[in-house]
Amino acid sequence: MKFRRKQTNRLMPKREPVKPSRGIFTRRALIVLAAQAGVLGVLGKRLYDLQVVNGGHLKELAARNRTSKRLLAPARGLISDRFGVQLAGNKENWRALLMPEETTDIQATIARFNQIVPLDERDHARIERDLRHVRKYVPVALKDFLTWDDMARIELNAPSLPGVLVDVGSTRLYPLGPLLAHIVGYVAPPNEHDVATSPMMALPGMRAGRAGIEQTQDLALRGQPGSVEMEVNSLGRVMGEMDRVDGQQGDEIALTIDAGLQQMVLNRIGDQSASAVVMDCRNGEVLAMVSTPSFDPSLFDSGVSHAQWIEWTNNERTPLINKAVSGVYPPGSTFKPAVALAALKSGGLSPQDRFFCPGHYDMGGVRFHCWSRWGHGSIDMQQALMYSCDVYFYQAARKIGMDPIKDMANGFGLGTKLGIELPHIRPGVIPTPDWRRKHGFHWNGGDTVNAGIGQGFVQVTPLELATYVSRIASGRNVEPHLVRRVNETASDKTALDAAPPMDVEAKHLNVIRQGMFDVVNAHRGTAPKAKLNISGVQMAGKTGSAQVRRVSRALRESGHFNSMALPWEDRPHALFICFAPYDAPRYAVAVVIEHGNAGADAAAPLARDIMTDALMRDPVNHIHEPGQTVAEAD
Repeated sequence: MKFRRKQTNRLMPKREPVKPSRGIFTRRALIVLAAQAGVLGVLGKRLYDLQVVNGGHLKELAARNRTSKRLLAPARGLISDRFGVQLAGNKENWRALLMPEETTDIQATIARFNQIVPLDERDHARIERDLRHVRKYVPVALKDFLTWDDMARIELNAPSLPGVLVDVGSTRLYPLGPLLAHIVGYVAPPNEHDVATSPMMALPGMRAGRAGIEQTQDLALRGQPGSVEMEVNSLGRVMGEMDRVDGQQGDEIALTIDAGLQQMVLNRIGDQSASAVVMDCRNGEVLAMVSTPSFDPSLFDSGVSHAQWIEWTNNERTPLINKAVSGVYPPGSTFKPAVALAALKSGGLSPQDRFFCPGHYDMGGVRFHCWSRWGHGSIDMQQALMYSCDVYFYQAARKIGMDPIKDMANGFGLGTKLGIELPHIRPGVIPTPDWRRKHGFHWNGGDTVNAGIGQGFVQVTPLELATYVSRIASGRNVEPHLVRRVNETASDKTALDAAPPMDVEAKHLNVIRQGMFDVVNAHRGTAPKAKLNISGVQMAGKTGSAQVRRVSRALRESGHFNSMALPWEDRPHALFICFAPYDAPRYAVAVVIEHGNAGADAAAPLARDIMTDALMRDPVNHIHEPGQTVAEAD
């Protein structure tokens, strides 16, 4: 049986269109509004952060895009003489600087600058060194001492030189040039050690003292840096200056030197290779210190050429060395007062003890000659000083030995490192048997005999000689010094007669002074050419001639030896020390003329002229008018 599905025909009801619900629309709108509010909230929060939270920082960044701030090197302190004559000052110097933070390619900028203003090897080396050691906000000097043509080319090519600007700085000026080069010294661009020691030294225009007062007083002369803020355009070109804080200039240092007297001394020396020191023997102020030949210190600021350096270093008269403090010489007979004082203090001799001088002294088969072939006969200490008898001091030195002589010489400033404000001080040598043994040699009696007349191993500097004669004259332990005042603060060393007395009896000093008086003023003294031609003023002094080569006994005894016939470098040095006025000592002078032959003939007249200049000029009491130049003061 088949079943058939029943077919039904159902009619589907017709659906009516659904109308949107008002509640659904409201929910969708709220979602959209919430999303919009969230976006606006995020934007608001961002705006709040930008304008309120980070507003100051962003404002600073924006300002940096139109401003450039850099440190300024301070002006170096001035150096003047005791009367205000400028010895070291500053002058304007146009230069090109690179601001590393204002260029994206430093090396490309430097290469482009090199095409416009050529840089030499030293410039490249210095720039590379500065870039390694300085921070980006510290400018680097590309080129100093720009000409007007250099500056014009830089300005014309400014769009292709991002971070490069032309600036005015200062360079060191030495108005008196070589006259005071050894005392004032010079400055030079800082090296890596200087920059590592003080970051301020990386600033363009900073200079480091390399000699003289410039070196020993370098920290006081540097000053404190300032700053400048400039407006720049999108290319980094300076549009104007917005703010400036000037640096603090270094201290002003006034020296004890009288530049006018210094010039007079130099004029007296002329072209000789020599040195001379003038001191106030009451307080140790150095009034003049001349070393010839000299050099131009300003050349070191801009850079010394290779040819100039070779010329200086090959000169046998050593212009770069301050002979007054670094030149060491046998003192010759100027050493005899120290031997006499040692003999008196030790009790080995009295002023009345006499020795006989036949013109030579024999010891151990060796003959030691007196400068006088005929001898001086029987003489006491005062006469021995007046005649400068070698035989007397041969025997005096042998009698008392070297240790008392060394102690006395050191006490009077010989063979010691004096505390004057200069670098490269080279102390002399007062030898003893212990000193000789430390050098691996044996000391013998001949060494003592030679030392008794300032020969052999004895060496001193001209400054030591000036200190020595100052202490003899004043009886006080005066210390030589050059700095008289820093800003408005006077040195505590300037007070007169404030130094402690020497550890020597006054009566012993009087014997020495009288002997030195007779050297100049007595009929048979060795330095009649040193006598002053000033009414009522007398001077005391001591001659010295120091051999630099041995003269054989046969040559001496032949009677034909003439040291002036020797080549210049083999002639004896000529020395003279003195003080005046004799009855009220004020000035002490020491002169050393290299290979000048005889102290009595070469050094004594020179010392007389220098002492005359000092007494007539009287720098201790004389006061110049403000602004007076050296030429006017003369």
